[in-house]
Amino acid sequence: MDLKKKLNYHYRYFDFSKISPDPLEFPHRYTEAKDIEISAFISSVFAYGNVAQIITTLEKVHKAMGKSPSKFIEKYTVEKGQKKFANIIHRFYTSYDIVLLFLALHRAYKHYGSLKYLFILYHFDGDEYLKDSIKRFSENMINLAVGHGEVSNGLKFMFPDPSKGSACKRMNLFLRWMVRKDELDFGLWEEIRPSQLVIPVDTHVAQVCKKLRLTRVKTVSWKMAEDITKKLKKIDPKDPVKYDFAICHIGMRKLKF
Repeated sequence: MDLKKKLNYHYRYFDFSKISPDPLEFPHRYTEAKDIEISAFISSVFAYGNVAQIITTLEKVHKAMGKSPSKFIEKYTVEKGQKKFANIIHRFYTSYDIVLLFLALHRAYKHYGSLKYLFILYHFDGDEYLKDSIKRFSENMINLAVGHGEVSNGLKFMFPDPSKGSACKRMNLFLRWMVRKDELDFGLWEEIRPSQLVIPVDTHVAQVCKKLRLTRVKTVSWKMAEDITKKLKKIDPKDPVKYDFAICHIGMRKLKF
């Protein structure tokens, strides 16, 4: 079976019934667009490390937000965050990093109405990929979190810069969820074309893609992410990142491609 047929087979196989375990489970708990967007962003920000650890942390964070993430964000204060997130840490993130993340979200929704409207301020339809848009969005979110104050390593990790070589796996994951539309992805950001997305690359995706000869780049980086995406565009020019979930879970679950 050639690569295109295999990729399409696995894309169909990894449907909604195969979603667990994955941080994408969390935004699927909601029906309101704003709740979905907030949950998706939070879920992507914490999507690194062992999947069991990711799910455990996200359960705690979502419990702290309550039934409506959007209402929690609307009424959020640093004092409330310090109480709610006092005992939550996640690898490189301290509890105060999480407090500041939610402060940035509160200010973003207050000033722009949604993350979508903030992001598309930096989106140009003529751009091949969303590299510059991600860079500007990350800079703005960090500014909303701390202004001119000191930026912690945790916040830097939350909002990476693709121009400095970061693969921006978690941001690309969030964008996949928001822009694409199928059983798994929500398609809420219709202003952006799926062909502009870049595959979210972590060690699982990198390993599988190297075996499939979708990249010769050795280290996980923005360069690798673009390289894989360009190869996938030869298979599906309009929606190259549709294969991400399947590729990731084949690697994560140690399955044969």
